[in-house]
Amino acid sequence: MNIGIYGGTFDPIHKGHVRLLKMAKKHCGLDRVIVLPDRIPPHKQAKDLVSGEDRLAMCRLAVSGLDGVEVSDFEIKREGLSYSVITLREMHKLYPDDRLWFIMGSDMLTSFHKWYCYEEILTLAGIICMTRYDGDDAELEEAAERLRAVGGEVKLVPVGALEISSSQVREMLASGGDCAGLLDEKVTDYIRSRGLYRKQEGLN
Repeated sequence: MNIGIYGGTFDPIHKGHVRLLKMAKKHCGLDRVIVLPDRIPPHKQAKDLVSGEDRLAMCRLAVSGLDGVEVSDFEIKREGLSYSVITLREMHKLYPDDRLWFIMGSDMLTSFHKWYCYEEILTLAGIICMTRYDGDDAELEEAAERLRAVGGEVKLVPVGALEISSSQVREMLASGGDCAGLLDEKVTDYIRSRGLYRKQEGLN
């Protein structure tokens, strides 16, 4: 079985995230995708994250009804930074007979060689890079070849431009903007019911 591991802050999870996991599942023959919200991501500022419980709930609402997609609280429950290698070690123990695939974006792939224990990650999982480029980005191709040279299996999957980010969604929510086209309706309802991302909470 091929299992995709899709990590991120998901603050909040939006339709772009869901589109990517659907495309990864379809184009890379994944039988399952496990969505893993980070507790404290080592690669970005995390001081303004809403609670792990809220991000888990939003993820579960966003992927409800999608066949073969589930949300895990593994990283949320762990103490300390959410290093990918630690998560993948545990996932490898849970699914020793399956092939794991770590799903990421182009910006992550080009800096992947700087990640903690990146060479070990390559022994635990293949890499699926969801990219807006279609074979014409030299830096991305070089990054993929660098990882393949040390034994990594890397798939580049063109997905077209993604004109959406969680930071933009948070800004729109803080200013009272309409995010109907960016968020699942159930996620929007949850955010409103919990009063998340309001200006007075200091989120940007």
